[in-house]
Parts: sequence; C-alpha cells; structure tokens
Amino acid sequence: MKSSISIPALLVLLVTMGCGIASAQSKKKAPEATANLLVPAKKLEALKQELAAEIDKMKDFSAEMNDMVFSFGELGFQEHETSKYLTGVLEKNGFTIQRGIGGIPTAWTATWGSGKPKIAVGSDIDCIPKASQKPGVAYHDPIIDGAPGHGEGHNSGNPLNITAALALKKIMERENISGTLMLWPGVAEEQVGTKAYYIRDGYFKDVDACIFTHVGNNLGVVYGDVGNNGLVSVKFNFEGAAAHAAGAPWRGRSALDAVELMNIGWNFKREHLLPTQRSHYVIVDGGDQPNVVPSKASVWYYFRERSYDKIKQLFEYGVKMAEGASIMTDTKYTYEILGSAWPGHFSKPIAEATFKNIKKVGLPTWSSEDQTLAKAIQEELMSPEKSGLAVKLDSTIEPPVVSMGGGSDDIADISWSMPTIVLRYPSNIPGLPGHHWANAISMATPIAHKGITAGAKVEAMTILDLLVSPDLVKNAWNYYSTVQTKDVKYEPLVRETDKPATHLNTEIMAEFREKMKKYYYDPTKYKSYLEQLGIKYPTVRTKETKAKSEKTEK
Repeated sequence: MKSSISIPALLVLLVTMGCGIASAQSKKKAPEATANLLVPAKKLEALKQELAAEIDKMKDFSAEMNDMVFSFGELGFQEHETSKYLTGVLEKNGFTIQRGIGGIPTAWTATWGSGKPKIAVGSDIDCIPKASQKPGVAYHDPIIDGAPGHGEGHNSGNPLNITAALALKKIMERENISGTLMLWPGVAEEQVGTKAYYIRDGYFKDVDACIFTHVGNNLGVVYGDVGNNGLVSVKFNFEGAAAHAAGAPWRGRSALDAVELMNIGWNFKREHLLPTQRSHYVIVDGGDQPNVVPSKASVWYYFRERSYDKIKQLFEYGVKMAEGASIMTDTKYTYEILGSAWPGHFSKPIAEATFKNIKKVGLPTWSSEDQTLAKAIQEELMSPEKSGLAVKLDSTIEPPVVSMGGGSDDIADISWSMPTIVLRYPSNIPGLPGHHWANAISMATPIAHKGITAGAKVEAMTILDLLVSPDLVKNAWNYYSTVQTKDVKYEPLVRETDKPATHLNTEIMAEFREKMKKYYYDPTKYKSYLEQLGIKYPTVRTKETKAKSEKTEK
C-alpha cells in the first residue's frame, strides 16, 4: 500500500525531526559541557582561589616543616625522627594516625574526614647515602663528611602534602564537603622497599584515587606509561668454608669467588640483553680479612626492565648466574627479595584536571639570588643545562612515544591498583646528576620553599576537584579499567612470604645519627635552617673557596 504526503507537511515533518535530532545531540553533549559538580562551577573557582590564598598564608609553616625534615637526613627504613615529627604535626591537626603499618616501624597512615571519595596523598621521606650538604652553598661542602643527606629532595613532599591537606580541611569543614583524606609516606623509596607491601597488605583497598608528589625542577604531570623501568631488588648470599688463605687455601671454599664469578657472568650477559634493561650491583659483604678465605659473601642486584615479564626474566637470569657460580666454587647460595617496583602507568583524567590547575597556579617567581645559586652549581658541575631555574611551564602531559628505560619508583605498584598521578613540583635545580650531594643544595632554601607552596596549591585544587566532581572519579576508574588494565594485569613482584627489609641502613645511621643530632633544625631559635647554619644565601665560589677546595682534593 502506498502512502502520500504533501510538500508542506513534509517540510514540517523534516523541521520537527531536525529539532528532535538537535535536541537529542544537545542532550548528549550536555554532560561534557557542564560537569556534574556538587558545587556550582563559579563557587568551585572561588574555593580554589581561597585555597591558594590560605596556602600562601602557610608558607612559613611549610618552609619550617621542609627544613626540619631536611635536617634529620634519614636513610630508608630508619626515618624515625622524620615520621615522629610528621605524624605529630598531623595528629595535632586532627588526623587519626596508624603507626607501623605493614610491620614497618617508620610507616604510617594519617586520616581525616568521612565518607567517599577517599583520596590518598603520599610522598617519600628517605634520603641518600653520603649526600650531606650545606643548603644554599653552590659547591661541595658537607654538613658532616660522609653522612647521609637529602640528595634527591624527599624532605619536601610531605610538607607540601600536609600544607595542602590542612588548607583543604578548613574548607571541607566549613562547606560540609564529604570525603576522606589519607596521608602516607613512601618509606625506603631508594630501596623500592615498601609500597608493594602497602598494596599487598590492603592499606589502599578502599581508596578511590591517589595523588603522589615528587620533587622536580618544574610543575608537571604526565599520564599513561611515563617511560620508567620497573625492578626487582635481590640480594644473593653465598656460603663456603673458611681456611687459612696462605697456610691451607685448599681447605677453603671462597664465597667471595662465587660473588665475583656471578658478577663476571652478569657483565658478559649484558651484551645480549635488550637496551632497555638497567642492572647494577654492589658487593655488600666481601669477607673479613685477606688471610681468611671468605666463608660468606653477598652481592645486591637491581634488575630493571620495561615490563613485568622482562623484569622476571632478568631475575631468572640472575638466579642462574648464582647457581652457576655456586657450582664452580662448591658453595651454597640463597637469595632474598629486598624490594620491587612495576613500571608506572598514570591516570589520564586526573592528570588532565591537574594540568588545568598547574596552569592556574604557574611557576614561582624566582629571585636573583635563587637564579644565582642555580646557575653557580650548574657551572660547578659543568652541567649541559646552564640557564638556571625553570621560568616556563612544561607544555604537555602526554607520555613519551618511545622509552629506552630509566629509573624506577614503587609508586607504580599503587598506580596499578587504583587511579594515580605523580605531581612534580619545582624545588630542585635543573641539570644536576640526581642521587647526589648537589641535589641537596636547594632543598632547604627559598627555592624549595617556593616550589612547595606552588605544588601545594595545585594539589589542593586537584583534590577539591576529585571531592566535588563524581564524574572525575568515575572517568578515572573508567580509564583504569578500559585502557590501563585492559591488556595488562598487576602481579606483585614480592611474594606472600617476603617481608620488608627493615634492617637496611641501621649501621650507617648508628654511625652518624648522634653527630647529626647537633644539626637538627630548631625553629624556636631560628627563622630558617640557613640562619641556624650561618649560611649567607647564596654562597658561591670565590677565589678563596676554590683554592681551599683544590687543596683538599690534593
């Protein structure tokens, strides 16, 4: 049966259909154009400005916390003074503290608030061996020769987080904003020693998102696979038999020979490994004295690669090397896992929200003194970067297209368990070696203090976004489920039987702690740690200091 319709009626029908289609399209676009916010957009912006102003008011307190932790200078698993101080500040401000989590004496959580979402906010607290350095001095001048120090800048992250949390807490209370804040420390990050245990033992099981802060030389954030390697940290222990090394060497079986043969084997193996691998070792026990055949010896390896499977493969190669060395020397071997980290993957939706806040906040205004210090140490170390501190924001949050591998951080294990980002903030100087005394130079100076304040503003604004925007949390979990973990599933590199290596660094800290106590910062007497140490800011090379340095080196 045929139907007919007049031209005018057809036009009316087409217009009506077109309006219906346009209406449907506008409805589909509406959620993108107008976010599902629990507070009006204009009020959200006003609250962000209030957060920034509140954090500016707290800048002296932020600097005090930063300088205090700098002065403690504690190595991984031995951060007792640092943890006592930070938890004391948080407890005084209404946070509930759970100490000794995961069987780790210096690990803790600090929670405040109620309900969802629950946002975890973390940063590392440990320092670097032999990195003692007077802040604000642009050449090597240790506070205590040979002592540890904050040669990566881990003293600054938790002061930043506490500043952001306290400013946010004030607004959450007044505005009745629901949510829970959980602050926590990265203990023994340099040994990648704890975060996998936090996940394994369930301390993050009800967390909706995690913001991690790490010192850098710009304000920045990246999403996706950021190009880092993961690793497994393994100590191989060999046991043989002692004997008089001259009188009866045939009676001995040298564990040190086994260590050396393992290392030789590994160094020959390097030629046949992928260029993305990074592997390194130190002999932590090579025997007692030359005239005794070493009955015990140990070597500590980091095996780094770009994926879980490749890390496991390197580890298996290492075990084969140890087995071969033990056969050749008629010794026995065992191994213990001391730490681990996955390659990181970070949340695109949260990174995008963070980047918007980075652009709102911008970089600090550096003084001529700040730039003089930065350029002086760059010149001192003949760095390829000689332009001082950053004056322009990083322009992108996109991950690298290709990575040939690099460093590791066990925040990655948390990133594979929930939506996570790493916010980098400008408290260090570009072009320095990293894990080095030079990286401590800025870390108790106005450079670090300004970087903390800028980072705290970005972090507080981003947490506020997460608290008042259910869509942001939802989108972060959607990215986590459909992109990040679509083809890759997290498997811990630590086993159920493994325990945190809390014994590490006990001897080093026992050697230096009493000497270092004399230099702990006393904010009741001094406005800054620079003032307490009697350092003129900045202190740079003169003819006299150069001559003194050359004489010392000779």
